[in-house]
Amino acid sequence: MKRAFAVLLGLALPAPLLAASPPGYIPSTPDLGKAEAQCRPNEAGPAVLVLATGLKDRKGKLKAELYPANEEDFLADDNVLIMAGKPFRRVEMAVPPSGPVQLCIRVPGPGNYALILLHDRDSNRKFGLSTDGIAFSNNPKLGLSKPKAEAVTFKAGSGLTTETLRLNYRRGLFSFGPVDK
Repeated sequence: MKRAFAVLLGLALPAPLLAASPPGYIPSTPDLGKAEAQCRPNEAGPAVLVLATGLKDRKGKLKAELYPANEEDFLADDNVLIMAGKPFRRVEMAVPPSGPVQLCIRVPGPGNYALILLHDRDSNRKFGLSTDGIAFSNNPKLGLSKPKAEAVTFKAGSGLTTETLRLNYRRGLFSFGPVDK
């Protein structure tokens, strides 16, 4: 995810992040982290209810991803995180035609995490810089680089934690912002 985000924004990544994959590395798939993330009815335990606001329209899919809340692991490759035994969760759903938009994502336990929410308007599983929306926990102001992990860190409790994420879309050449309605 980090590499894709940087490439989409035209940013340079340090050489170690662009180096060849480590031995035993299996390429990521869209289903990685989904089984662990799936909330189940009447299930007790820590989870995050993500309330998505500010959608540009009701097309496409939403994808929420949960990361460790530190600079090294925030937006790191999902497969690398899982191979290292670090938290990574992913939930995808079609955007509902009306009503509130919410996703539930299980967390490994109470603690600090970081969330990203993508609105893939054309459902092509690729972030389209000029068309798709993006949001982070704590709703930081966005520019053309990813926010710092400390800016998007939130605390999940032992039960259900609610996080409201406001989607941002490209506005002009160098910034992202909420849709004005």
